[in-house]
This record gives sequence, structure tokens and C-alpha cells, in this order.
Amino acid sequence: MLSTPQARRHLHQRAVTFNGYARDDGLWDIEAHLRDTKSHDFPVGERIFNPGEAIHDMEIRLTVNQDLIVQDIETLMRSTPHPECPEATAAMKKMIGCSLKSGWRKSIEENLGGVAGCTHLRELLFNMATAAFQSDPKEFFTNQETEKPPTHLGKCKAWDFNGPVVMRIFPKFYQWKNPEGKT
Repeated sequence: MLSTPQARRHLHQRAVTFNGYARDDGLWDIEAHLRDTKSHDFPVGERIFNPGEAIHDMEIRLTVNQDLIVQDIETLMRSTPHPECPEATAAMKKMIGCSLKSGWRKSIEENLGGVAGCTHLRELLFNMATAAFQSDPKEFFTNQETEKPPTHLGKCKAWDFNGPVVMRIFPKFYQWKNPEGKT
């Protein structure tokens, strides 16, 4: 539990959820939902959002195959601060064919960066790759080449190639050095 905070007043809440689903057709759906609210009246242009009213209420569904290649994408913006915001959803289809395994963030920036997309939808997309891996990791690693480590190794403290977790769970890759010089 965090320590007791100083006296304060609540201003903003951002709720973000991710869900992963195995579909009956062998594909996977990864869904993300973002909802922003304020605890006070919040003016945006001529509109005033009431306390608890969603300023942003957005969802994304990515459909991916076993190789984590995007097969389809669907976006819904229930609430936005500006009437122009939903125009950003059309560009989301550019993510079809992109891989969640490698270069995901780069693909997002190339296809949806700047004014081509929506900041909030990009934020959701960034984390949808992790949500996909967390949904059922064994499914995504069964087809890995045996001479290459799973893509999550070397990406955080626990999965350090030189650490005890890799030594226990993936001993073959303990202290692994990529022949190409990359991890």
C-alpha cells in the first residue's frame, strides 16, 4: 500500500483496461478501453463536461493471428472533447498487416503519428502488444524458432538474460548473446 498522501483533492481519473480473447476461428481479439473523467465541471470550447461525464471514452479491438500480425482493427469513440476527433479512426486501418512482435511502436508512429491519428488511440495501441502476450503467452511462443529466445526475454529486470528467472525457466538462453549483437 502507498503511504498516506498529503491533503489533496481529486481532479481526474483515467481508467484503462485491456482484455484478450481466443476466438473459435483460431484468431485472437485484444480489446482496449480508455475513459477519462473529471471530478469537477470541465469546459472544452463551448461545451462543459459535468463531473463524472466521460471526456474520452474510446475502444479498440485488434484481431491478430498466431504470429501476432494484425488481421483487422475496429475503433469506437463514444465520447470525445472535439467533434473532429472521430476523423482519426479511419487511419487506424493502416495498422492491418503490422506485427505486434517487432517494430510495433515504430509502425504506430509511421502510420498514425502526429496529426494522422489520435494521441489516446496511439497510447492504447502501444500497450496492446503487451496485452496480447499476457493473454496466453504459451500460445505465442510454441512456434518460436528453437535457436532464438522468446521476444520478451531481455526486455525487463525479471527477464534479464543473465538473471535467475531466465536461468530457471529458459536455461538454454541463460547468458545468451545474440550473434548479430542485438538482444
